[in-house]
Amino acid sequence: MDMLADILTYIRRIIKAPSNSSIPDSLLIDYVNRFWIMDVDARIQLFDLKTVYQFETIPGVDQYNMPLYQIQTETTNPTQEITPYPVYQGFLDPCFVNGIPIGFGTERGTFWNAYPKYLQALTTVGVGDGSTTQFTFNLPFNPAIPGHVDLTGIVLSGSTTDPIFTSSFIDNIPTTSVKPGVFLTYTDSVGNTVSVTDSGQFLNIANPGQNLYGLLMSPGSSPMGNAALSGGYDLTTNTVNYNTGVVNVTFPSPPPAGANIQAQCYFYEQGIPRVILYYDNTITIRPPPNTQYLVELTAYLSPAAFLQTTNAIQFAYMCEYIARGAARKILSDTGDVEQLQMYEPFFKEQEMLVWKRSQRQFTSTRTQTIFSTGGNYGGGNNMNIGTS
Repeated sequence: MDMLADILTYIRRIIKAPSNSSIPDSLLIDYVNRFWIMDVDARIQLFDLKTVYQFETIPGVDQYNMPLYQIQTETTNPTQEITPYPVYQGFLDPCFVNGIPIGFGTERGTFWNAYPKYLQALTTVGVGDGSTTQFTFNLPFNPAIPGHVDLTGIVLSGSTTDPIFTSSFIDNIPTTSVKPGVFLTYTDSVGNTVSVTDSGQFLNIANPGQNLYGLLMSPGSSPMGNAALSGGYDLTTNTVNYNTGVVNVTFPSPPPAGANIQAQCYFYEQGIPRVILYYDNTITIRPPPNTQYLVELTAYLSPAAFLQTTNAIQFAYMCEYIARGAARKILSDTGDVEQLQMYEPFFKEQEMLVWKRSQRQFTSTRTQTIFSTGGNYGGGNNMNIGTS
């Protein structure tokens, strides 16, 4: 059964366009994709799209963006693409690390009150001589928490991989998408503060072991002011080893003679993660992982596009709903108000029928109260942010 072909046929019956000569299949598929991707998950939360997201932590990395679909291209029209969009609509309880239940929340205030994001005080790590720009020194605390590039930055960098491992600095990431974790400063000869920070990008090297190397940068003004440091990037140039705290940097200008070079970094003792904050499409875990751990979160899957295969429609019971939803968009765009109004009750009916399937599943479990223990299934531990 070719469900996509059936959907296209049904759309044509509704909009009274029986052949390709009036509206091509490629345009209908575009409307189907727009309804499926942009509307369905916003209109109704389907039990069939409820799933589990799993990922392995990277030692020392405490922030992970929501994953992105790869770019999809229509097989019959290679110029038509769907750019990266989130694989999941969002995350919720329950969450596990290596099978152990952990806390989950979306309130930044509650999370940071329990697990403060404390920036260590300025510490002098070197002194300028008026001519030297290359320095090697140690951060005052290690292992340090690395910087982070948010989901918008990942998309605009042209990547769908998070975090970014690269051998050269990527300069088309917006400054607003970079959240540094290491700061190096000094005062130049005219009294200005010169700053170098990490970039949220990591050095791509073979066999790094437990070491994680961040690329240093010269921060700049929005929108794309962040710049690479001179001299390139390798293990001994313009990198910070978050594990050992060793910094190798080439400053934009020589620190004046006698000028203190100061360093700050975020620090939190590493261990097995006990709590998760989900905010700004980013998963933040505390404590930062000291090794690889399997993290599992309950999630709602974002509907995938139909461009790659005619078998991409997961659930046949939704075919008429998808067809009526796409046809509804077409009638709206073409200004056929009479047809739109006539078919609107049938669209609503199909939406209720599709939702009814999920509703039966959601209502089969008792809502937890302060007087009930919920579905612990022989055990379990309801943990909240702030517990240890």
